[in-house]
Amino acid sequence: MKTKWIVLWAIIVRELRRFLQQRSRFFGALVRPLIWLMVFAAGFRAALGIAITPPYETYITYDVYIVPGLVGMVQLFNGMQNSLSMVYDREMGSMRVLLTCPEPLPFLLFARLFAGMCVSLVQVYAFLLIARLSGVDLPWSGFASVLPALVLTGLMLGAAGMVLSSQVRQIENFAGVMNFVVFPVFFLSSALYPLWKMQEASEWVYQLCRFNPFTDAVEMIRFALYGQWQVEAANHTVLATAVCLTLALLGYRPRQRA
Repeated sequence: MKTKWIVLWAIIVRELRRFLQQRSRFFGALVRPLIWLMVFAAGFRAALGIAITPPYETYITYDVYIVPGLVGMVQLFNGMQNSLSMVYDREMGSMRVLLTCPEPLPFLLFARLFAGMCVSLVQVYAFLLIARLSGVDLPWSGFASVLPALVLTGLMLGAAGMVLSSQVRQIENFAGVMNFVVFPVFFLSSALYPLWKMQEASEWVYQLCRFNPFTDAVEMIRFALYGQWQVEAANHTVLATAVCLTLALLGYRPRQRA
C-alpha cells in the first residue's frame, strides 16, 4: 500500500511540475473561458436574463448562468489535453515505461487520471477567482462547496479523454478526433443555455442535451456552487466515469501486453 501512495504522489508531482513549466498551457486554459465570459456573455447580459429556476432564488444575468458551463469547458479541455499528452508520452516512450511498472494497470491509469484532475482544479479555481473579482455574482462559499463536483467532473472528463488516447496511435490524428468530440459535447449541453430553452427550439436537440453526460456534470457544478447537491446528476457522472475507465482499461491492456 505504501508503494502505491509513493507512485501516486510521484505521478501527481510530475503532472503538476509539467503544468507549471508550461505557462502557455495555463494561460491558454484561462483565455478561452474568459473570452466567452467577458465578450460572449457580456453581449447577451442585457438581452438574455434567466428566469428563477433552481438553484437560483432570483433572476440572474447571463454571465452568472454561463460560469458553470465555462468551468466544465476548462475541465473538458484539460481532459483532452491530458489525453493528448498520453499519446505523446506513448510515442516518446515515457508512457510505455510507466505501463511496465509492477503496479496493476488499473491503478496506474487511475493515478494518471487523478493527477490530471488535480491540474484541472488549479485551472478552475483560477478562473473562478478571476470571474468573481471581475464582477460576476458568485458566492464565496461556493468555492468550497463546489470541490466534490469538480473532482467528479474532472475524473469523468479525464477518463473520457483516456478512452480517446487508448485508441489514437499518432498525435497527428488526435486533433481531428478531439474536435469531433469536444465541440458536440460542449454545445449539446446546458453549458450555454437552459435545457428548457433547448426544448423550445428543438425536441431532438433537447433529447441529445439531456442524455449528454456533460450536461449532468455542468448541472452538478451549477448546484454545488450554491451549496446544493444534485444526486441524480452525481450518480450519472459516477456511472459515466466508471464506463470510461473500463473502456480505457480495455484499450490500454493489449498495448501493455505487447
